[in-house]
Amino acid sequence: MDIELRAAGAGDLELVLGLMRGLYASDHIPFEEPRARRALAGLLADPALGSALGTVWLVEARGEVTVVIGYAVLTLGYSLEFGGRFWVLDELFIHETHRGRGAGGRVLRRIEEMGRALGLHAIRLEVSRTNGRAQELYRRAGFEAHDRDLMTLWLEVPER
Repeated sequence: MDIELRAAGAGDLELVLGLMRGLYASDHIPFEEPRARRALAGLLADPALGSALGTVWLVEARGEVTVVIGYAVLTLGYSLEFGGRFWVLDELFIHETHRGRGAGGRVLRRIEEMGRALGLHAIRLEVSRTNGRAQELYRRAGFEAHDRDLMTLWLEVPER
């Protein structure tokens, strides 16, 4: 299976939302469609939030027929600890029918290549403590766990 990443555009909004539903269901995360739609539309409209190469990537399995099997979302961050700009791998999803075939590892290698080409210093992500399969994928790709906890202060933004 040949895996390629294709930058998503505004016309891919519904496709990505469907993939997001799959990720959120598999990770037992509540899917709030209006919030997801608004955030995704904003990200697709402003690729500078990720890089000059794009922010939302569709994972395509290419063969006789090209099929979208997942997606990845990368956003830019800046950290003094990391020496400057880095990517946050905000979401990565491979449809369960294509898991276990190396697609996730190939996607992560491609993301690493793109990050290096952009001069980024690191790629960060979060993974559920109960998702051992994803943790193993990330470890094999070279990601390291840290003795830190992820914390969030939700800032509700008024609807416009």
